[in-house]
Amino acid sequence: MTSALRIRSGFTLIEAMIVVAIVGVLAAIAVPSYASYVQRSRILEAVARLADARARMEDHFQDARSYLDASGACGVPAPGATSRDAFDLSCSATSSTFVYTASGRADHGMASFTYAVDETGAQTTVSVPAGWSRHADCWTIRADGLCA
Repeated sequence: MTSALRIRSGFTLIEAMIVVAIVGVLAAIAVPSYASYVQRSRILEAVARLADARARMEDHFQDARSYLDASGACGVPAPGATSRDAFDLSCSATSSTFVYTASGRADHGMASFTYAVDETGAQTTVSVPAGWSRHADCWTIRADGLCA
């Protein structure tokens, strides 16, 4: 009689395998979605920095009537990149024009991305990875070609 009343404890191998399979399927769905989300957030950070740089250059132009500073360099120098930044900003200017460029950093998986903005406010996607739809007249933020 004692063997008939024996209480079962623990998991069977089949139950454990089912749990592992479910976790694997969920991970296969979640990891690419998360990676895409992180990539888009880095792009949005870069284009926000470009928009800020353009506004600061316009402020400089209003004060100095030139996009250049006294030494002949960009009136508002590109901020130095920190280890957290996925994009490096650079600036080239003349007295009446400028172009700010955000180039993706390889150590953040963004090497194929390059965006630019100029004094007219033209937002340009210079390059994106293979498989992405690129629009030259806006900042492409998703693989399907959605613009910011």
